[in-house]
Amino acid sequence: MIPQVTKEVIDLGDGRSISIETGKLAKQADGSVVVRMGDAMLLGTVVSARKASPGVDFLPLTVDYREKFAAAGRFPGGFFKREARPSDKEVLTMRLVDRVLRPLFPDDYHAETQVMIQLMSHDETVIPDALAGLAASTALALSDIPFETLISEVRVGRVDGQFVINPSPEQLALSDIDMMIGASEDSIAMVEGEMKEISEKEMVDAIKFAHEAIKVQIAAQKRLQAAFGKKDIREYEEERTDNDIKKKVYDMSYDQYYAIAQEASAKHERSEKFSAVKDEVLAAFTEEELLENGDLISKYLYKSQKEAVRNVILDLGLRLDGRKTTEIRPIWCEIDYLPRAHGSAVFTRGETQALATVTLGTSREANIIDAPSEQGEERFYLHYNFPPFSTGEAKPLRGTSRREVGHGNLAQRALKNMISEENPYTVRVVSEVLESNGSSSMATVCAGTLALMDAGVKMTKPVSGIAMGLITDGARFAVLSDILGDEDHLGDMDFKVTGTADGITACQMDIKIDGLRYEIMEQALSQARDGRLHILGKLTEVIETPREDVKRHAPKIIMASIPSDLIGAFIGPGGKVIQELQKNSGTTIVVTEADNLGMIEILGTSPEGIDMVLRKIESLVFKPQIGETYKVKVIKIMDFGAVVEYMDAPGNEILLHVSELAWERTENVTDLVNLGDELEVKYMGIDPKTKKERVSKKALLPRPPRDENAPRPERRDGDRGPRRDGDRRDNRGPRNDRRDDRGPRPERKENNENRDSGETPQE
Repeated sequence: MIPQVTKEVIDLGDGRSISIETGKLAKQADGSVVVRMGDAMLLGTVVSARKASPGVDFLPLTVDYREKFAAAGRFPGGFFKREARPSDKEVLTMRLVDRVLRPLFPDDYHAETQVMIQLMSHDETVIPDALAGLAASTALALSDIPFETLISEVRVGRVDGQFVINPSPEQLALSDIDMMIGASEDSIAMVEGEMKEISEKEMVDAIKFAHEAIKVQIAAQKRLQAAFGKKDIREYEEERTDNDIKKKVYDMSYDQYYAIAQEASAKHERSEKFSAVKDEVLAAFTEEELLENGDLISKYLYKSQKEAVRNVILDLGLRLDGRKTTEIRPIWCEIDYLPRAHGSAVFTRGETQALATVTLGTSREANIIDAPSEQGEERFYLHYNFPPFSTGEAKPLRGTSRREVGHGNLAQRALKNMISEENPYTVRVVSEVLESNGSSSMATVCAGTLALMDAGVKMTKPVSGIAMGLITDGARFAVLSDILGDEDHLGDMDFKVTGTADGITACQMDIKIDGLRYEIMEQALSQARDGRLHILGKLTEVIETPREDVKRHAPKIIMASIPSDLIGAFIGPGGKVIQELQKNSGTTIVVTEADNLGMIEILGTSPEGIDMVLRKIESLVFKPQIGETYKVKVIKIMDFGAVVEYMDAPGNEILLHVSELAWERTENVTDLVNLGDELEVKYMGIDPKTKKERVSKKALLPRPPRDENAPRPERRDGDRGPRRDGDRRDNRGPRNDRRDDRGPRPERKENNENRDSGETPQE
């Protein structure tokens, strides 16, 4: 039976469109949709368990995004030739969708839920991650899973001053904005992206433009939902409540939590005090009550603490560590902390600390990107590590987490556009978070800036970052600068902004409430700018501009070029020449071809080794000029001359013939030159007879005057021309011994007869 397909089309207003359809694929999922833009097709599905697992008091939501290599007509790399662990790009897309969806499920819905999105067909003109949020939300809209608010996501760029929704890769390359925005009809839920030093107003304008496009996509979801047939929301077991227990917990804990929140204590001290309150409350219940209602008691304790902390901020303008809402924690910085790293820095802000290192390399160390929807390489990349000891915890290490990938990507985007195009190195920055109590990703940006400048990497401008928070009860709100971990956990917004003194370079915002007003966002951005500039001042007190040169032990990189037809000679058969040169010089040499030139990168710590490679390159491209004088060294003696090497171009050899050593006759080459001698010669060009290059020593010597009375020298055997001793030039014997069987000679003509008789020929 042919399935019935329901379809809606979203017009982007510039000749492009997006279609969403259901009814053909994955019908056993709770909800499924195919999203198509051009030839790009994504399948989005959602499935949720009918019951929550016992003891689970949170939403176990998994968002998975995968790109299939078959979608682009390509084979996966690796031995097994199948897709394996998700790439960083796929992980980042998962996070983009997860951060928008998670807050929009009911607080008491705890059934395991899985959203899966896969790229089934790739179009080179479409960037597929911009469609993932639309696919996820539409699949939920078509299901019976309780999901409070439909959402969508779009990418916004700006090309030639005009905003563009879901730009193509070519347009994005020309854009000064690359932002992903996720939102409902009423409010913004998520923002993430990079910019080229735009203003706060420009950023808000871009978000507003994206929001209008999102509203159109949500309207299309609703039309598809109605046409398909909206399902009744499934029933699920709601959380237990007990108002008596709640009142008892609040009565015993709220005032104590409120008092602790006013005390301006450090993280561990505050945690111990909060724990003491919890222990006191738990002690007020019997073992039977704890066994039966322990989960409720813990939940009400958390809500009591959260409410008390938030009210202290809204009532008194005081924060957990005693700061005002706009105040930044104390900062200290240090560069050149690690003696052998190419660049290093420690950045500490309050109880958050990051140690950043910089490593410099050639293009061979570039980060290769090989995904179905993107291929290329990164010459600047940043890795972020968050070990459990940074929060005073002991946890098993299970590889790089999604959070580490996301935070590292944010810091990388904050810094990468400030790396000068003249930088010849591949640069890897690694941030080790050593302490964490609020915004370690922004500490990574600051430490990364310091480490890059310490390494001598040419940054056009230093970058700093700050994390902003929000506390609101609907009527009142407070925007918090430089938030703590607890303020992030208990607050309503986490808004990270990075930039230079002249504009924003990256941002990431997550909203945990509905209905964030633009006026709050604008205040947060304005307050963030003040904090960002304050932190930037602390960085430039330590180091204002990048070092003039890399450190003594760091590799220096020199760029050179040769004609493309000389690449083979430079590399040698099987790489023999270049491998020997790297071994002898202690350098790393990388050769690439571009624009009919062989581009050569030379990386090394020894100036002598680098000079050795440069001399080899110079010798390879050396072209002597006719009439010019060159200094040479004798490297080989032969019977008929000496092989000499141009001293300015080692490896370039030429024969200095014995006849070009001196004006006088030279019997033995060693009479005038010996192995290792250095002398000057004149380049004579190509010999027309031998078709070989010719140099001369005698051409630089004064020509001796000719002595007419001097005997002519004997020619040696093999010389051409008559011998100078009067003998004939051949060895045919005396004339009388020659054969005389040629017959009589013919009669001479008249002139000959006249010449024989001595008469003059007649006219």
